[in-house]
Amino acid sequence: MTTQNDKAKQFQSLHVPGQPLVLFNAWDAGSARAVAEAGARAIATGSWSVAAANGFADGEKLPFALALDNLRRIVGAVALPVTIDLESGYGDAPEAVAATVAAALEAGAVGCNLEDSFPSDGSLRDPRDQAARLVTARRTADKAGVAMYLNARTDVFFQKPADAHDMAMVDDALQRARAYADAGASGLFVPGVVADHLIARLAEASPLPVNIMVMPGVPNRARLAELGVVRISHGPGPYRGAMQWLTEAARAAMA
Repeated sequence: MTTQNDKAKQFQSLHVPGQPLVLFNAWDAGSARAVAEAGARAIATGSWSVAAANGFADGEKLPFALALDNLRRIVGAVALPVTIDLESGYGDAPEAVAATVAAALEAGAVGCNLEDSFPSDGSLRDPRDQAARLVTARRTADKAGVAMYLNARTDVFFQKPADAHDMAMVDDALQRARAYADAGASGLFVPGVVADHLIARLAEASPLPVNIMVMPGVPNRARLAELGVVRISHGPGPYRGAMQWLTEAARAAMA
């Protein structure tokens, strides 16, 4: 019988340089099953999509109880490892983050994303504060006996538009990566960065495996593999695409 920790170890093993793990983010049990049937090796939720599918805005506006119930349904619907987007941990204090991670583990998650920005305005936390939050998350997972994949998300590249990104921002992200690695993080999620040379530097110098999110301007999968990226997330793209199709199909049906 496959245990939760077995799934966690399986999920960890999917992060291979040169062979990026592709996560086509789901938002409910039905979409998770569809992605699994397409040949996915793991399921990831996206907070924006889950919130939108339930009538809420992103930024921890979705009640955590609803997010947990949604997670349980997804875990029960697929046999694959499931990682959940926990946004900023549903609380500022390390103890609050620990409680959030414990609840996600209880619901069956084997991985999670934790952001280093404030959900209220997207501004960045002090990296020392975020590291303290990650320490408690790791301790919580260890206590539960699950080798949870803690994907430390840094929102450095969401602070400026893409055409203003530079190496100084890469240095900031790498400084955070080192602090987060020391705190027990498993990976570094860097959404918002799109330029080849910036992604290459991140992948080369980060002490943690790098996760990039698909968005306009981001290199394709083959190029990201060449650059050293180990994980590719699709974020809200799948949900937006599905809703666009639904709107157009409905419009055509009612024409």
